[in-house]
Amino acid sequence: MNITFLGAAKTVTGSNFLVEAAGKKFLVDCGMYQGHATQELENSADFLFNPQEIDFMLLTHAHIDHSGRIPKLYNEGFRAPIYAHKATVDLCSIMLPDSGHIQETEIEWKNRKRIRAGQEPLPPLYTAEEAEKCLEIFKPVKYDEIVDVAENIQVRFNDAGHMLGSSIIEIWVTENGKTEKIVFTGDLGNNDIPLLDSPTMIESADYLVMESTYGSRLHMRNDEKAKIFLDIISETLDNGGRVVIPSFAVGRTQEILYEIDKIKETRKDDEEFQRKYQQLMKTPVFVDSPLAISATEIFKMNTDLFEEEIQEKLKHGDHPLEFPGLQFTRTADESKALNETYYPSIIISASGMCDIGRIKHHLKHNLWNPASTILFVGYQAPGTLGRTIVDGAEKVKIFGEEITINARIEYIEGYSGHADQEWLLNFVYSFINKPKHIFLVHGEEESQEVLKGLIEENTKIPVTIPGLGEKYEVSEIPELKESYEFTKKIEDRSLRLQILEKLYKIKDQINVMTEAVKEDKSLDENSEDEINSLNNKVKKLEEQIKGLIE
Repeated sequence: MNITFLGAAKTVTGSNFLVEAAGKKFLVDCGMYQGHATQELENSADFLFNPQEIDFMLLTHAHIDHSGRIPKLYNEGFRAPIYAHKATVDLCSIMLPDSGHIQETEIEWKNRKRIRAGQEPLPPLYTAEEAEKCLEIFKPVKYDEIVDVAENIQVRFNDAGHMLGSSIIEIWVTENGKTEKIVFTGDLGNNDIPLLDSPTMIESADYLVMESTYGSRLHMRNDEKAKIFLDIISETLDNGGRVVIPSFAVGRTQEILYEIDKIKETRKDDEEFQRKYQQLMKTPVFVDSPLAISATEIFKMNTDLFEEEIQEKLKHGDHPLEFPGLQFTRTADESKALNETYYPSIIISASGMCDIGRIKHHLKHNLWNPASTILFVGYQAPGTLGRTIVDGAEKVKIFGEEITINARIEYIEGYSGHADQEWLLNFVYSFINKPKHIFLVHGEEESQEVLKGLIEENTKIPVTIPGLGEKYEVSEIPELKESYEFTKKIEDRSLRLQILEKLYKIKDQINVMTEAVKEDKSLDENSEDEINSLNNKVKKLEEQIKGLIE
């Protein structure tokens, strides 16, 4: 059995693994790369395999960084079945066409610039219509059922607790008269995610491919984050401000709605807490994302996946995704109207990393305002607008306009849909028959190295952190197999992405310094040391640019 790691290798995006086993080739996930530099290059690049030679796909869940290139795969001739949990199929039916619409919108904007520059227009990665067509090859499965997907290959989907329908996939492969099991975790859920059950603990595996997003960090516990969430909102409302929550349309939005509803049950004897809660219930809460609205309806259709406590409430007519003040804005005009008048309110809008969608309009109208709060509740990938804001940027550019950040910026990490370091380790500890080897994927290198050290120290299980494009023969001591031509393609693509990332950072630095020099009217009166210090910074930027050119 061989695995080639074609995405989510030393990064948290673009999940895509090619498995060759029992005479078959199959994929686990086919996700989109997210982040400004990677979107154009990596997503539109040729697959490093022939889509028509793939026998089937196993999809862990519907998030676009795991499913977003399936329409591209379909367009290039892939017609084999895609096995996924029923709720994942339901969500992909809205998320993939929505992604196609975004591809069309983004390329239309870029093509206007290209045409003005005398360049040929480019096609979108795929259209909404093409995304709808690929849904015909999806095959829904249930949790806990063993499915024969090919001769000598069986699979079982287990609840990963990460989002509705998310799955840990067990795969049994029989080769040369010997059966071995490899487990792909997909994205493991945070153990106290609202709405959903905790991740399934798997009893045995020969090999494990595990995510590592928060391999070096611990989350805030649930009771803390609820209080902090309410405090931030209350303080902003008391100041006459607006809370803007960039949220992933599927999963995080529904969890926040549930959290808002659930707050009433905590601290019933705390008068100040109850005052804040009553204030929240009188405040308009807008869900401004057509995709989030459709996804919320799918959540309501799959309540059998909710934790038991919530299912009991539903039987008594208490729906956790409904409460006073909640309003949904579907149309673009309704969305625009939210920014035409300013009053205390809460706006939940996608995308969660702020790179696309309606959230950019809300940021443009609120980032400059010291009365507003921008509240982040999910992971922000490097290179995204959300990460830039969370990291403390003083200014950002949105729709070509430079916006000074005066708003309060908050980040509650405990709302992450990913298991933290403690629960990643617990997942490994829970195996009765421990894996012979573990591959860490879907994490930044620092997190992966920390987690690798802890796993090896505490369990003595050897761990590999595969690089992009690396192909391993899976065994107790995995053998790295590389084709020079194949590896060279990966290196060339990777180098281009690295250069682009550096150029973006240099561009941001130049923009900040340019504005600082423009606005500093006393520059001529500054000391010689300050002038020399500024000159040295400019020279360093020049050296970086020269190095990239060379």
